[in-house]
Amino acid sequence: MAVSLCRPMLSRLSLCSLRAAWSSSAQRLDEADLVVIGSGPGGYVAAIKAAQLGLKTVCVEKDTRLGGTCLNVGCIPSKALLNNSHYYHMAKDDFASRGIKVDSVELDLNQMMKQKDKAVQALTSGIAALFKANKVSHVQGHGRISGRNEVTVTNGDSTTVIPARNILIATGSMVTPFPSIEIDEQQIISSTGALSLQKVPDHMILIGAGVIGVELGSVWKRLGAAVTAIEFLPHIGGVGIDMEISKLFQRVLQKQGMKFKLNTMVTGASKTDDGKVCVTLKSSKGDQQETMECDTLLVCIGRKPYTEGLGLEQHGISVDKRGCIPVNERFQTSVDSVYAIGDCIAGPMLAHKAEDEGIICVEGMLGGTPHIDYNNVPSVIYTHPEVAWVGRSEEYLKEQVGVLFCAY
Repeated sequence: MAVSLCRPMLSRLSLCSLRAAWSSSAQRLDEADLVVIGSGPGGYVAAIKAAQLGLKTVCVEKDTRLGGTCLNVGCIPSKALLNNSHYYHMAKDDFASRGIKVDSVELDLNQMMKQKDKAVQALTSGIAALFKANKVSHVQGHGRISGRNEVTVTNGDSTTVIPARNILIATGSMVTPFPSIEIDEQQIISSTGALSLQKVPDHMILIGAGVIGVELGSVWKRLGAAVTAIEFLPHIGGVGIDMEISKLFQRVLQKQGMKFKLNTMVTGASKTDDGKVCVTLKSSKGDQQETMECDTLLVCIGRKPYTEGLGLEQHGISVDKRGCIPVNERFQTSVDSVYAIGDCIAGPMLAHKAEDEGIICVEGMLGGTPHIDYNNVPSVIYTHPEVAWVGRSEEYLKEQVGVLFCAY
């Protein structure tokens, strides 16, 4: 009996000792008015705006460089490659027809990648300079909500606790995985791997012909790859694009050499012994199956909110079936001291949308009246020519709203 009584007492003492040891080893910062988790376009803009409005602000970022997906492995590097691959295409295939003679145009892919990296480095270091100029504190590590007014940051063996009057989740999004296809970023790649290939593939297959697919597909087509896009939907360009524009856009890209298989789903992919990737396809309208081989398979079926490991559920913050954090018109979650913006809430996953939300959210914390009209958020596909739209499409107005539509 004596032993059975001692065991729970020892367990409680051990637990208390562990908590005390953790508490003494963790660095505890002074209370901040606002802690922003994530330094992408939404997060860093919100942090700077908050500091400019007089709030003591801390920005937590898990990666070594600021800027999030957009600046490091998204918008900026992809636009650098889109721009430079267009220059290469013009010099190699278009200048002669315009009366400009250029001899022996060659691709130096290594140098093109270095220029892309240089652009990324310049912009990410620029955010660090803006943080310093506006007195935004930067804490590196994985941030999670450890209380309604507390964020705990883990970086290796070190732990930092930051008390906060308000917390803003701006963690962005991550690549949506494809069931049964494992990405190795060598032959079977995501958009991240597509930005740093070491050589131009002979044949690249894209799973998805949305914005990411056609942009990155355009890059590698200009650089010399044969590109085939497999799309489950009956059109290219993703959700929201006007169907008339989509059809014209597809014709333009086909003239540039890209191939499309629409109304088609990918059912699997595997590496072959001769170094290829075998992709199994099936018509979305029937049982007809076929296989295709490629050197590189790019999985680009979209992105999903990055909300894992943030301590949401432990503090009563739920996510919807898409993984988005529900918020009210002031961007508050179900915990009134915790806010969320950008890709981790509902709406288009666009950098400029996240930036506006960040500014409006911070102003709302200080008593401002938040207002944003999501009908006026523009979308752009940075191919050549570029494709852009703003507002509802003709199809949406007819099918969802039921209004009469007149084209002028």
